Amino acid sequence: MTENIPTNGFSRRRFLELGFGAAAASALSACGGGKSAEDVAGGGTTSDKKFTGEYDGPKVTLSYWNGFTGGDGPFMDQLVKDFMTENPKIAVKQNTVEWAQYYQRMPAAVTAGKGPDVGVMHMDQLATNAVRKIIVPLDDLTESIGLTEDDFTPEVWNAGIFQDARYGLPLDVHSLGMYYNEDQFSQAGVEEAPTDEESLMAALDKLQEVNPQPFWMPSRWPAHLMFLSLLWQNGGEPYDAENSKATFDSDAGVQALTWMTEVISKGYSPKNVAQDSQYVAFKNSKVSVTWDGIWQINDLKAAKLPFALAPVPQIGSTSAVWANSHNFYLTKQAAEDDNKLQAAKVFIDWIIKKSADWAGAGMVPAAKSVRESSGVQDTTQAPIAAQIEAMKFLPPVPGLGDVTAQTFEIAVADAILGKRSPAEALKDAAGKGSQLMEANKQKFGA
Repeated sequence: MTENIPTNGFSRRRFLELGFGAAAASALSACGGGKSAEDVAGGGTTSDKKFTGEYDGPKVTLSYWNGFTGGDGPFMDQLVKDFMTENPKIAVKQNTVEWAQYYQRMPAAVTAGKGPDVGVMHMDQLATNAVRKIIVPLDDLTESIGLTEDDFTPEVWNAGIFQDARYGLPLDVHSLGMYYNEDQFSQAGVEEAPTDEESLMAALDKLQEVNPQPFWMPSRWPAHLMFLSLLWQNGGEPYDAENSKATFDSDAGVQALTWMTEVISKGYSPKNVAQDSQYVAFKNSKVSVTWDGIWQINDLKAAKLPFALAPVPQIGSTSAVWANSHNFYLTKQAAEDDNKLQAAKVFIDWIIKKSADWAGAGMVPAAKSVRESSGVQDTTQAPIAAQIEAMKFLPPVPGLGDVTAQTFEIAVADAILGKRSPAEALKDAAGKGSQLMEANKQKFGA
């Protein structure tokens, strides 16, 4: 069963542009009162029933919310249908809404008792919803299913933990990748995908004979994700270990942003590239190379573009790339009903184990056994899956999305547009970021 919740023109990209957390923060602030998940479920998903992988209770209906409204939607729809065929006692009512609206509506719906039992959210939303007690800890569920860090990677596994409790189970990972036009590479005599700065610059020089400006540098999306990738490659971190201070203005950050501006000054990109212009240009064969999320795979296939996908080249001293992850969560609605809780466990376990089919949506399955299966190895994103150890995630800090949107996203744009130097833009943004992080500690108490 699928129910598409109407939206008001919000897109997944628009939500991401706002820093993942902007929409959620205002909604969460209004969700005070009511019983918390800990009040209802003792702080988690504890149940006396032993998990067997099968549901043997009475017929039950699970409310399942997600934001898979794009090309990924049909793949999740099919997984849900297949699950219900194999598990006839569990009906799954799927509510699908674009991510921006999703993060606005879900907290209030849960508080009112009209939200999901189980759902999917981005990894970097877990902390904000956990501190507001919208979602419940999953440690008991994880133990009963038998999942451990060994089934994933440390980075992916630990990303679902906030304040020593697990709030998310990873379905997938999705990162930036380097898309390139195979025909233009062939015409320019570039035989292999660039892997580092030297080979990338050499390829761009050759590509200029085919396309004078082969690698457009955007000022907005996904510029801030490119910046994060390069910051990490240079050995930097956006925030300190205590998550109380912005540190993206370090030498590593200045080097990262300077490199991005030099793509323009060296003539590989025009100035003033608007958001999405670089992707549209690539899709129309006007650009030879672009860095974007792996979720664009199916859109490019539909356009019948002669493209291939490779990891983002290592420009700095280490391999690193920005990534995020869709995580399963449970709410107090499932935690307070033992039949729903058992059914939700079966549902989550089944979907994760069947996530090779989810790879059709352009994602990389998070589970190691699935990711290394032949079905995933034959996908377009297989080169990205192979570099999962290099994927980096922002820390689990409540309200961090707003900090990102109001600070280094703006700093990156200002530097790329030539309004300010990289060092000046990042320094001012970091100062503001530290102030916002301190304010968030007071606001969220975490």
